[in-house]
Amino acid sequence: MFERLLLTGAAGALGSVLREGLKPLTKTFRLSDRDPVRDPEAHEEVVPADLADASAVLEMTKQVDAVIHMGGMARESMFQTILESNIIGLYNVYEACRKNGVNRIVWASSNHAIGFYPRTQVIDATVPTRPDSNYGISKAFGENVAQYYWDKYGVESVSLRIGSCVREPIDRRMLTTWLSYPDLVHLVQRALLAPRVEHTVIYGVSNNDMRLWDNRCAMHLGYRPRDNAEVFRQKIEAAHPVPDKDDRFVAVHGGSYASAPHFDDPVT
Repeated sequence: MFERLLLTGAAGALGSVLREGLKPLTKTFRLSDRDPVRDPEAHEEVVPADLADASAVLEMTKQVDAVIHMGGMARESMFQTILESNIIGLYNVYEACRKNGVNRIVWASSNHAIGFYPRTQVIDATVPTRPDSNYGISKAFGENVAQYYWDKYGVESVSLRIGSCVREPIDRRMLTTWLSYPDLVHLVQRALLAPRVEHTVIYGVSNNDMRLWDNRCAMHLGYRPRDNAEVFRQKIEAAHPVPDKDDRFVAVHGGSYASAPHFDDPVT
């Protein structure tokens, strides 16, 4: 059991799942977010922080054993917003951990770091990044920061290339990319507890029959997902017609992020 874990983005959708699911791993759970973290329990301490504020992040990371970094902008947005939340914010987390002697960070990267690979290609963690959006660029940046802090400073990281982490898949694409909430908790547990991770990139995906991603490079974590999107196939296929195979939404890994116009362009 850890003495103190820090969870950023604790008020967000995935942060809320991990806040509950990781309770057994730590005596004290430090929760941080820019938004209010409601109803803290006896074992929880709330430390609000804006990730773009380096001083606040330095204070937030003091006296913690490891960081689960789920904070930042969780979707595509204007580049300036992405810059402050996901690029500057992630750098501040790593630099604060280096200064405070925190030696493991588990953080939410994304499948959008590799979103322009064609769906005809199954990929592992060794392929070059191919980001599909401002958001994807920030995740590719973050993976490079994680590698740098391991190589130069010995800060271990697990970069979680999360697919579609929702209660249940809602479209045909998610039959491949779905990550269930229980599998998310298991994945983060393994990323925290594995004896040595250096910098490991792993795809956050459940045990779906249809697969785009190969996790053989991360077998040492011991991640063994149990859930399978196939149980939702009949429901999804009844609600969604077969798309055109040339539609970029289904032609590449990143789906709508790859097919959308540039977010910063004026709306016409």
